[in-house]
Amino acid sequence: MVKKSVLWLHKWLGLLSGLVVLIVSLTGCVYVFHDDLKVLFYPDKYYIAQQSVNNQSAQALPLSTLTAIAQKALPDGEEVTRIDLYPAKDRTWIFRAVKTNEDALTYAAYFKYNKRVFIDPYTGKVQAVENSKTEFFQLVLQLHMNLLLGKKIGHTVVSVSTIMFLILTVTGLVLWLPKKWKVKTLKKGLSFDFNVKWKRLNYDLHNVLGFYSLLFALLLGFTGLIFSYPSLKEFYSNSFNKLSTNEPAKTISFNTVLQQKASSLDNALVYTLAKHPFADMMSVRLKKKEDLHDIQVRILKNRTGSFVWYYFNKNDGQIAKIKSSNQTPAGDWLAGMNYDLHTGAFGGIFTKILYFLASLVCASLPVTGFVIWLNKGKKAKKSKSFKAK
Repeated sequence: MVKKSVLWLHKWLGLLSGLVVLIVSLTGCVYVFHDDLKVLFYPDKYYIAQQSVNNQSAQALPLSTLTAIAQKALPDGEEVTRIDLYPAKDRTWIFRAVKTNEDALTYAAYFKYNKRVFIDPYTGKVQAVENSKTEFFQLVLQLHMNLLLGKKIGHTVVSVSTIMFLILTVTGLVLWLPKKWKVKTLKKGLSFDFNVKWKRLNYDLHNVLGFYSLLFALLLGFTGLIFSYPSLKEFYSNSFNKLSTNEPAKTISFNTVLQQKASSLDNALVYTLAKHPFADMMSVRLKKKEDLHDIQVRILKNRTGSFVWYYFNKNDGQIAKIKSSNQTPAGDWLAGMNYDLHTGAFGGIFTKILYFLASLVCASLPVTGFVIWLNKGKKAKKSKSFKAK
């Protein structure tokens, strides 16, 4: 009786969320490797065209100068709001200009503009201006997050479908559990027999692959919900923080930041680059209404969970506070790791490949499940027709 009710729930949740799960899973497969593929497909954007730096001691132009150059490359009314920069001497710096309409119902209306300006930081040369609104990987990301339906509707549909998917993984496990724990029945739930008819093979693909992908599916679904619901992120972060044995806060004196340039942000970046010359990437968010500049340093390649975050006073240019992934409580550390846990970046190429395969399996489950439902429907019709005769 219990399994019958679970099967009913599994069937209808699968039918309701299947198409969304398929799209989200397939786009996830692609986006797992987006950082690697971008530099491969767009080398003229991400790498300096001609080697303009002949030695490792060369200095980039002031950030304020480069920002002004990027601003000139954009149409009137479009404003740079974030800079992604790389300490590596062969990389361009990326100046991003983004403005969204949160109430838009379509992707076309969601981004009022979304541009990236790629600049050689040592010469100030603009190497490319990208309309990211139509760029392939941005389209993949938006399809993954909101089905190209805008944040108001699409984001909600994806979030609700993700909740359904998580329930499906649990009900799927209940349905997978054998009635009798014998070697023969257990073997059927863990392996394939390619000599059976295609309907049985389809059932096994759904059943067995679903079991093997269970932990990945739960992790992908839960970390996806963390992006969708900030209150959930806050709850689980605070819960894990309570488990940490934090020492009482100590008074910390920070190093003096030399104010050699007119712009306090320029001085802040010079300090940060000198402090972390071998970091993978740094991000600067231009926030006019706040009293602090913030510079996020990503220490390891493609891993947002390994960071140092500096906050500088705009008035005197000195450090106000520093956050580091090495010194955060357990909950905050997990929250900072959420992107890496969702994309598989935390373990390099090995975990990315695992996540790619897991996402591919997740994409197959709605398809094989739908085929099972169709076959059962046809079988039921034949049974009714036979009884009628």
